[in-house]
Amino acid sequence: MGDGGPSLRLTDVTTTLDTALTALRAADADLDYRVGGTSAALLQGVHLPAGDIDVLMARREDVDTFATALSTFPCLYPASWISEAMQYFARYEINGVKIEISTVERQVDSDGMECVGPGPWRHYVVVTCGSHRVPVVRLELRLATEVLRDRPDRYEPLLDHMGIHGFDSDLLQTAMNAHRLPAERQRLVRDRLAYSSAKPDP
Repeated sequence: MGDGGPSLRLTDVTTTLDTALTALRAADADLDYRVGGTSAALLQGVHLPAGDIDVLMARREDVDTFATALSTFPCLYPASWISEAMQYFARYEINGVKIEISTVERQVDSDGMECVGPGPWRHYVVVTCGSHRVPVVRLELRLATEVLRDRPDRYEPLLDHMGIHGFDSDLLQTAMNAHRLPAERQRLVRDRLAYSSAKPDP
């Protein structure tokens, strides 16, 4: 779903996730999930526009459980199947921040995609949000998504950050191959990362 509206700050994301996950803990639910999208990049230190928080769940019943835990907050889109997106999806609002909870049920062979197939479940890092340790999808997978979508306001900050802080070149190549990025796009990514890594730190 879309991520329109004003860009979120890091504190918006961490506070909202802490609130949502505390509600889930109060419901005595221990669910497997991943945070993806632009908010996952924010949580890993990338400064880029983010409009909402995307939480990927493994099963539809997990979306229902999370939705029930958030029932005291405004529901903007009740949990339901969206056939064109192959998602079981719900959207809530916590203190003005939208949080979207969904499955993505397309089958793929590659583990190089951000929210489809085994990729997000295998390739993630854990960050702290308040009292919670949150699994967020690796930047390499997000970068390939943004390059595919041709959103330079997103992929340029990702390239800058990864060029400075490092990245898994094999995973990035897997992600670019999974999206079948054209050779010229893959070359743009490699050239930018090489340039960023060669620049001295400010």
